Amino acid sequence: MGELTVLGSCGAWPEAGRAASGFLLEFDGFCLVMDLGYATLPQLLGRCTGRELDAVVITHEHPDHCADLSALCRALLFGEGREGRVPLYCPQGVLGRVQAMEPTEDLREVFDPHPLPGSYQVGPFRLDGRLLPHHVPHAGVRLTAPGLTLAYSGDAGPGHALGQLAAGADLLVAGATLQGPATDPYLLSAAQAGQWAARAGAERLLLTHFWPGTERGRSVAEAGVAYQREILAAREGMTLPL
Repeated sequence: MGELTVLGSCGAWPEAGRAASGFLLEFDGFCLVMDLGYATLPQLLGRCTGRELDAVVITHEHPDHCADLSALCRALLFGEGREGRVPLYCPQGVLGRVQAMEPTEDLREVFDPHPLPGSYQVGPFRLDGRLLPHHVPHAGVRLTAPGLTLAYSGDAGPGHALGQLAAGADLLVAGATLQGPATDPYLLSAAQAGQWAARAGAERLLLTHFWPGTERGRSVAEAGVAYQREILAAREGMTLPL
């Protein structure tokens, strides 16, 4: 009925052979991208064309989550021949950050922006975006469709809204940038990801946004202290049935 493909799993910058943050959610023929960080566009185009893309969600303006929105703009303007603009859901600041990389082409020719936080009907999904703690305005998201609830923390720290977004989710996709004791209120550790997944009653936990060079098995182990259900470490090209 649906599946989630990991386009990129690194935070800050991509390791060799990997990409920064990005996910493709396909459900009943609807294609939605969550984040387009460095090197995610080639991964995306290996799964669907720009003409087949129905919506884009960007959690915040850091380039490891939005840089390839510029590349997608160019692909759609110069190569895809798409009719109509792509709905884009993002916090204030994303368009300005990406537009600065594209001084001659207007992103609004390609994208139809809608502000986050906020709630929208996006194809088969109810999209709810809530502010989460981060260094810049950041929206975590909850996507709900018949038989499916997916929550995505992006790159944010812990906050009350994260529990609301993840409550009863079939899958929580959680940034797990840090290992060991939590030291930054604006980033989530692997242990905290497990704690919030357990508290919210999420059915599965997918860890992502790994700092380059991180031993990912350690992150899974740290999340597993509090969370006893299935825990996965994101890797490029991984596809999860939903």
